[in-house]
Amino acid sequence: MNELKKTCLHDKHLALGARMSPFAGFDMPIEYSGIVNEHNAVRKACGVFDVSHMGEIWASGPEAEAFVQYIFTNDIAGAEVGKIFYGMMLHPDGGTIDDLLVYKMKDDEFLLVVNAANIEKDYAWICEQAPAFNVSVRNESEGWSQLAVQGPLAETVVREVLGLPCEDLVFYTFKTLTSEGSLVILSRTGYTGEDGFEIYGTHDYIQATWDKLMADGRTLPCGLGARDTLRFEVGLPLYGDELTDELSPLEAGLGMFVKLDKEEFIGKHATALLKADGLKRKIVGIELADKAIPRHGYEVLSADGAVVGAVTTGYQSISTGKSVCMALVEIGSSKLNTPLQVKIHRKLHAGVVTKKRFYAKSYKK
Repeated sequence: MNELKKTCLHDKHLALGARMSPFAGFDMPIEYSGIVNEHNAVRKACGVFDVSHMGEIWASGPEAEAFVQYIFTNDIAGAEVGKIFYGMMLHPDGGTIDDLLVYKMKDDEFLLVVNAANIEKDYAWICEQAPAFNVSVRNESEGWSQLAVQGPLAETVVREVLGLPCEDLVFYTFKTLTSEGSLVILSRTGYTGEDGFEIYGTHDYIQATWDKLMADGRTLPCGLGARDTLRFEVGLPLYGDELTDELSPLEAGLGMFVKLDKEEFIGKHATALLKADGLKRKIVGIELADKAIPRHGYEVLSADGAVVGAVTTGYQSISTGKSVCMALVEIGSSKLNTPLQVKIHRKLHAGVVTKKRFYAKSYKK
């Protein structure tokens, strides 16, 4: 059994009494003061997450842009330095290898931020595609650490506590700067549905940054439990739940990030064919009529009792108080307001199809 990896903040999490648990091969904090408390802090004030487990893969060289265009579903052609793109890497059959962020660092250099559980898989696959291009690919995941500072007060905290000029950044843009002698990447991004920033730096810099935030007291430390409840409420997918090797971004409702009108990219033909033929299944939102809590894998049934799908993520929404879930269902059961049932502990609970966004996002555009 492989030993769990630790982020540079591991000892600090233990010192704060965090409840730790394995996640994507790392020993990660799940909660500190409680998921509800941490969730509400991000919705109403400011929370900070250790997301150093995420992967950083770099592509550089004369054909770096053409290479990223070929392996990535979104269209980065001619983008300005400082722009960030969300999208996917696909198998030739259209299944999703991973969803990721692409940062345009220079005209000939891009940073690919991938999910922690997929770092090795992604890097191996990227390296397989690279020989056809004049590009250099390197995995620097172990050399970077990362914090996510999220919530309505995030800009004030990042500017006043950390001394980082951030007010000029809009959603999905970034800047590189030097802070305390270290190279820092500061982006206006996050996975909570709130305004916020992600800060990439050396291990020493991130440790010092964490200490500043904890000493100031305006920012609550948050674990991966709240990160999941926050992203879920605003309909953001989690790889392994709403996206998998067998699931197309179209089925996940993420077609806007798959640019079928751009030049060739891996998985384009299969995705175009799926779109032309029509989807057979789709990720939807479901709101239950009672307070029962649906969980991943629970069966979803039609009003007449036929199994039509399964829950991918489910909670009692902390922000709304409603019992809701996302589920992969047959296309015939995917229309808004369609009555469905979720089987929870052998009992059927009535629900209805809703939009996947159960809570309104709040970003700085």
